[in-house]
Amino acid sequence: MVLFLLERVSPTPPAETWRRLTEWPRHADVVPMTRVTVVTPPPTREGTVFVARSGVGPVAFDDPMEVVTWQPPREEDVGRCRLVKHGTFVTGWAEIEVRPAADGGSRVLWREDLRVRGLPGICDRPLAWAGRWMFGRAVDGLLREPVPRRPPGPASP
Repeated sequence: MVLFLLERVSPTPPAETWRRLTEWPRHADVVPMTRVTVVTPPPTREGTVFVARSGVGPVAFDDPMEVVTWQPPREEDVGRCRLVKHGTFVTGWAEIEVRPAADGGSRVLWREDLRVRGLPGICDRPLAWAGRWMFGRAVDGLLREPVPRRPPGPASP
């Protein structure tokens, strides 16, 4: 079992920070070789299920997650989301917390309890380092201004 905490400060207000972090399909934009499918109909709420599929071909696995706490930020209230991982390979949970910052931006806390079945305890320290690095990059990417996607069109001559 690996438990780690990430903390970030964003110049965007809590509602926008929350939206960027909890728009589940966007996670595929910041995690290489991953696609995210939301299984339940919108909007996100307690009981929402989505699946992150990571890897390539036969070396891929599903990471199904369920939203068990959903409290978006309101005015000065802290937003909280808790996800439980129901996978056969990766298990654990994640908590996302978004609170107002003094400058009108927001402060993000991301807690993750990461477990990989069959991985011996001797691997905990390297897994913690890799998890902090990978999730840190993902959170940083999610907090950046999204780049508008252009619809596919005819190729340029």
